[in-house]
Formats: sequence, structure tokens, C-alpha cells
Amino acid sequence: MIYRSTKLQGCRCFSIMFSGILLFGAETMNNEPIGVNFNSHGYVLKGKFFAAEGECPFPTVLLVQGFPGNEEDVLGLGQRISASGMNAFTFNFRGTHASEGEFTLEGSVEDIGIAFEYLHKEEIVGKFKIDTSSIVLCGYSFGGGMSLTFAANHPEVSRIISIAGTDHGEFVREYLGNESMAKILNESFDEMKSPEGPVRFEGRGALQKLVDSADLYDLRLSAPKLAGREILLIGGWDDMNVTIDNHLLPLYRALKNENGRNVEFLVYQTDHSFSNVREKLAEDIVGWIIKGLK
Repeated sequence: MIYRSTKLQGCRCFSIMFSGILLFGAETMNNEPIGVNFNSHGYVLKGKFFAAEGECPFPTVLLVQGFPGNEEDVLGLGQRISASGMNAFTFNFRGTHASEGEFTLEGSVEDIGIAFEYLHKEEIVGKFKIDTSSIVLCGYSFGGGMSLTFAANHPEVSRIISIAGTDHGEFVREYLGNESMAKILNESFDEMKSPEGPVRFEGRGALQKLVDSADLYDLRLSAPKLAGREILLIGGWDDMNVTIDNHLLPLYRALKNENGRNVEFLVYQTDHSFSNVREKLAEDIVGWIIKGLK
């Protein structure tokens, strides 16, 4: 099967969809991302833009980092997506790495919204040739859960991809019900605190704040608001962090129970890192985006 879209015709892209296999052009796999800064509620956030090559407007993927994320890419998707003839953009949440401010849950959701707006700014649309009618929100792990949380209250976000996205309502239930897990998480969050770690926040105190506001981030409770969107859920059978049984399948069922007709679920034989399937992951994501282009 070959995917074609009038939105991609005439663009100098380096991908072919043939028999379900995406062939990335080697010359674009070494493309360097462009560093960008943008302001979110008074804080300068650091991001990277992986620009496609060509002349016409491109579908664009907003890649939302996990926690605490990194300063390069999200599972190598930025580079692979841009090699396919689409734009990709990622950023670091406030209070993480070189982005200004202090990290909070509510601030993270706000940052996603500002990043989404950034991709609609006239000067950015022109500079990177963005097709604003084809912007896809795609988050990984923490970023997957927060992307769905943001989208639930923003109907203008019509297409969402969640890669091993944490249902933070389920996360809280596990945290409160498993003492040994809670101990490990508390210690891990403390270790991430700046200056030794990459996050400016209160460490384990952030977990307590999540507990106190768990319903706001419980994806199953958001299913009625999300069911009408196009959603791609992605998981790994061997993922012990965001499990199929406790996080992803219950959300899928909740969306289907709300008559979610445009919800798909892909599962790979992999763990939370997706390290052994990243090429296939990129192929499937790009194929899903192209398939839904109007």
C-alpha cells in the first residue's frame, strides 16, 4: 500500500510508504535540529525544531518529553519524522534542564498549551512552513499522559498520540497502594532535584501534590472529553513502568465505552525505552499521521 496526500505532493520529501514500510532518506537522518526559545508565562523554555525539507506547508508533530526528559529528542522521533517529510518540535518543561522556572504539574500542562500556540504563530508558521491544519500532539510517558490531559480541555487539539503515556490517576493508585514502590519513587524524585539533578522542584513533595490533585490527571475520568478525537495509543508488552494492564488498556476501554470511533491501539514487544523498535515506531506514527490527512 502506498500512502499519498495532496498536502505532501510537490514537496521535496525523503520518504516512501510502500507495503507499510517507511524508507527514510539517509541524507536527512543526519539533519541538525534548530534550537529555539519561547516564552511560557514569563519563563523562557528551550526547544528544538526538526525541520522538513521542501517548499509547501508540512504536517507538524509536537513531541512532548517524558520526565525529566532530555535536551536532544524524544525516542529519536524528531529526526526520523523530519526525515519523512514532516516537521517535529520538542521542548523542555519549565524547571527542567535549561528551561527557566520551577517544575509543577499545572505548569507542565500550561507549557504544552503555549508550545501548541507557538506552532500557530505567523512568523513560526512561515519560517518552518507549518500546515496548521495538521498539527499532531504526541507525548511520551509523562508527556503522553499530560498531552491527553491538556487535550481533554482543548477541543482544538484533534489528533493525539500517546506513547506509553502515564495515566496519573492510576499512577497515584499504585503509589498509595505499594509501599516499596512509593519508597523508590520518593528517593528517585529527591535525586532529580537541582543542583545535582536536572529538575528545579521540591522532589518527593511533587508526588504529594499529584496525590492531592489526582482526579485532574486521571485519564479514565477524561475519557468522555477525549472520545471524539483521533487518538493513537502505543504501549510495550514488557513495559513495567506504564503497563498495558493497568494504564493503557483501561483507558482504551474507557474511550471505546464513550463511543470513541477513532481510537487505535498499537503494542510492541518492547519495554519502556522502545529501544529495539524505534524505527518501526517512527514508521507507524508517520503512517498514522499520513492516513488521517484530509
